[in-house]
Amino acid sequence: MAAQEDQSSEGVKYFRLSEIEEKNSFKSTWIIIHNKVYDVTSFLEQHPGGEEVLREQAGGDATESFEDVGHSTDAREMANDLVIGELHPDDRHLIEKPVDTMVTTVMEETSWYSNWLIPAVVASIVTLMYRIYAAESE
Repeated sequence: MAAQEDQSSEGVKYFRLSEIEEKNSFKSTWIIIHNKVYDVTSFLEQHPGGEEVLREQAGGDATESFEDVGHSTDAREMANDLVIGELHPDDRHLIEKPVDTMVTTVMEETSWYSNWLIPAVVASIVTLMYRIYAAESE
C-alpha cells in the first residue's frame, strides 16, 4: 500500500490516521500524543512501564495515558527523539476524546429499604453482637 503521508510547506510530515492505525503490530508500533506521531518500535524494550503499556496504545491516541502517568522532563525529551511527524489536520477530529470516567450517576428514585432498612438491620446486628460480647466478658 502506498504511504498516505503528506508534507507541509514547513517540512512537517503528516500521517493519516488510517496509516497510523495500521502500525499496530510486532514489527512496528506508532502512537499519537498531542497530535504528534511517534514510532516507539525501537523503544518498546526500554520503556520503564513495560512494552505492553505502549502496545495497548499502538495505532491510536495515547495523549491521556501519557499525561495521566506524569512523565518527567527527561521522559518528554526522550520522546522528542521518537517523533516522526504529525497527525494530518484533516484527521484530528477523528480521534475519540475520552469520556469523563469520574462522573458518578445517581439513581433519581432510591428505595426506602436501601436508605433505611439495610442500615437499621446492620446496626441491630452490631448492637446484638456487642451485647453478646459484653455479656460473655462479665
